[in-house]
Amino acid sequence: MQIISIILKYWANLTKATSIYIARSSRNWKEGSMKQAPKQEELIERILELGEKAFRELIPILPTEWLQLDLTMPQLKVVLLLFMNGPTRMSEVASALGVSLATSTGVVDRLVEREIVVRESQPEDRRVVLCRLSEKGQKMIGGLWQLARDRLKELLEVATISQLQLITEALGALLKAGELTRADSK
Repeated sequence: MQIISIILKYWANLTKATSIYIARSSRNWKEGSMKQAPKQEELIERILELGEKAFRELIPILPTEWLQLDLTMPQLKVVLLLFMNGPTRMSEVASALGVSLATSTGVVDRLVEREIVVRESQPEDRRVVLCRLSEKGQKMIGGLWQLARDRLKELLEVATISQLQLITEALGALLKAGELTRADSK
């Protein structure tokens, strides 16, 4: 169930980015337009509802591969962090987990022992330790990502060309919203 919470948090961030993008876009509506725009709150709520349904469609059942991962929740968080961000400093791992450097070092130690994560010192500054996924770690998480990608491909293959074009535009808008939210947080 903890894996589900990570996925749901990811979805929540994605829908938040969409909401912000829609809010900014709605400011650009010209007054006196011939079309009456739906209220922003209604659109956001509808997007969130559709997003939840789409998420359930993408992952109709939790693949046994996810359930068979022999990782603690902190270990899974580190693995996902490294998968998404690439090589990361130990201090950034600790910060992302919201724990002390000593605690995150212990979590990473166990992942190193299992050959899922590799630690590397930087030649120019030996105090800097970068963590990255090993080949074994890449294969483990990459395979899980591939399951979700394969399911999405199944769904897209039954869509019409015009539906695929709409989906492409919608995903482009989501990515733009993500850029805007990252720019706002700097």
